[in-house]
Amino acid sequence: MKQILHKHLNYVIFSLLLVFLIFLKIINPSFIKSISFLSFDLYQKVFAEKKNSEVVIIDIDEKSLGKFGQFPWNRIVFAEILDKLNQSNPKAIGFDIFFTEKDKQSPDAIIQSYGLIPSDMAELQNLKSPDDIFAEKLKESKSIIAVLGSNVPSHSNYDRKAKARFLSKGGEPKQFTYSYPYSIGSLEVLEKNVKGLGSISFLDQLDGIIRSLPLIVQFNKKMYPTMGLEMVRVGSEQKNIYVELNEVGIKRISARPHKIDSDPNGIIWIKYKKSDKNQYISAGDVYDGKFQTDFFKDKYVLIGASAQGLFDLVKTPLGVTIPGVEVHANVIENILDKSYLVRNPNTYIFELLFSIFVAVITFILSQKVKPKLSLSIFFGNILAIIIIGFSIYKFRSELVDMSYPIFIVTATFLTGLYFRFIEENKIALDNLQKEAKLLKERELAAGVQKSLFPDISKFENFIFARNVPARDVSGDYFDVVRSTPEEYFFTLADVSGKGVKAGMYMAKASSIFRTLTNLKFPLEKVVFGVNNELVEAKFKGMFVTAVFGKLNIKTGELVFINAGHESILTFDQNKNYEYIKSEMPPIGIIKYFTESMVKSNTMNLKDKTFVVYTDGVTEGYLKNGEELGAEGVQKIIDGMSEVTPKNIVESIEKELNWGAEKLRDDITCMAININNTELIKKK
Repeated sequence: MKQILHKHLNYVIFSLLLVFLIFLKIINPSFIKSISFLSFDLYQKVFAEKKNSEVVIIDIDEKSLGKFGQFPWNRIVFAEILDKLNQSNPKAIGFDIFFTEKDKQSPDAIIQSYGLIPSDMAELQNLKSPDDIFAEKLKESKSIIAVLGSNVPSHSNYDRKAKARFLSKGGEPKQFTYSYPYSIGSLEVLEKNVKGLGSISFLDQLDGIIRSLPLIVQFNKKMYPTMGLEMVRVGSEQKNIYVELNEVGIKRISARPHKIDSDPNGIIWIKYKKSDKNQYISAGDVYDGKFQTDFFKDKYVLIGASAQGLFDLVKTPLGVTIPGVEVHANVIENILDKSYLVRNPNTYIFELLFSIFVAVITFILSQKVKPKLSLSIFFGNILAIIIIGFSIYKFRSELVDMSYPIFIVTATFLTGLYFRFIEENKIALDNLQKEAKLLKERELAAGVQKSLFPDISKFENFIFARNVPARDVSGDYFDVVRSTPEEYFFTLADVSGKGVKAGMYMAKASSIFRTLTNLKFPLEKVVFGVNNELVEAKFKGMFVTAVFGKLNIKTGELVFINAGHESILTFDQNKNYEYIKSEMPPIGIIKYFTESMVKSNTMNLKDKTFVVYTDGVTEGYLKNGEELGAEGVQKIIDGMSEVTPKNIVESIEKELNWGAEKLRDDITCMAININNTELIKKK
């Protein structure tokens, strides 16, 4: 069983990934919905168009505010506007505004505001209030006033009920509609005289874009139609709204002769048209009668605000912000010409099955065919998803989510590509290891490298170093040159790259180093010469990180240079540790124009120990699988009873070279301590 799983591990992981992605789509959290909305919005942006409308919007704009002053206006203004409208015989008039308080210029409000004595204001009390005048005009009109769902009660509420009568077939619609415990509306005297009450409640959207709304909702356990549906009902002179249900919820909502297919919760997706300024007319112009007599004839008229100070602006899928009243205008237009969008359960199931099919085909072909062909198949599938999505939207007005299927196909394709890469890489490595040419190259490089390491056995009392290659060829090297009986030059370096090229580069650096040190040049001049010769050698892309030093064992003076290498470790007899970081870039990268570009440091090594190593030491693995690190080096030294250069290097090597089949990297380490400078004679 294990062999089968290992052999087909790519298919197992793909299956688990696909199940996970489908599960995410089924539970449909908010971030998955936001992915789907990308394609839903894109459809509308691509196909948005301007068209003639049966809806006119009377706009409470900045011009009107300038004419009538601060909003809310005196109700007589609205009464006058209604009077002008009724002369044109519109189909219905909807107010996307609330009239929650009595008019401030009503007799009662004036008496209360100024503290007048009612007995002295008999004539004022006998005046008809603006609310009563407005109510009379509402009664003469085919008018609809807005109501809004609320989770908190309103002080001005009364036991309102919808004007529309709901008839249902196939079940109880209240089980499936969105519900609010309370409602907010207008004064009772106004609502009693209108022909309809329409909901202006929108569903909460994470990104604030209004894509859909419920055609029917519940306020205080009573059913109400949305503003657009109520306008159509009143305009069609119907008393009833019919709700058809099936086993999953609401199927269709009708205000004869108009039938609207909805989702199981009575929601429709709005299809927006491009905004048209000609659809708007300023409220001030209507009040003054500045319009043609047939402008409102047989039209659905909405009264709402676009003035920015009234804060009734919403975002749409078209990527623009429009007045909230225009959303209701689009709903009316969608109902009248059946242009609303559909998002039904069958489409959802189709998306899941299609996503699975395309993902499986994409993954299998990515494992079987050449990478170039698999890439063509991937983009072909993406194109097919896009064509299907746009075609269904264009010809059926159905919303098909193409964003998430594209996401699934992309994820599975990249997974397949990853496994294909691993397989191809494995084959390439296997072939590479079998090539005799590579073996000879490694053997040659190993031979070159071994010849570069010096015999420092006679110096091991005070200078000791060792290199343990991780493979046949090491990328590290060290060297020690005795220039006088008291002075020693040394270096420890890490060459970038491997193989023959790295061996040649190392040989070049080593020969220059030995030549210059034998000439007894200052250390700065040695490093200056090594760097510039390596730059001139034009080993493209190669460089060396290194520590160079010149030690006088008699005085203890140590001059050293750290060129892009690991930090140097020093400690005293009390094992107080100090790390000296590099102050220069690696050598072999840029040419030095003067020796002053080489920065050296000086310290006295009496009573101190100087330790240099490559990153193969600090990044080497211990038996427990953890890296040794700089703290591990300190721990090794802390555990030593006799601190000598040889003990330090051999202890570090033993800790890292513990018998693993392959080392992580080359182990190269050098330690210097001049407590005992006696040379060891060869036997």
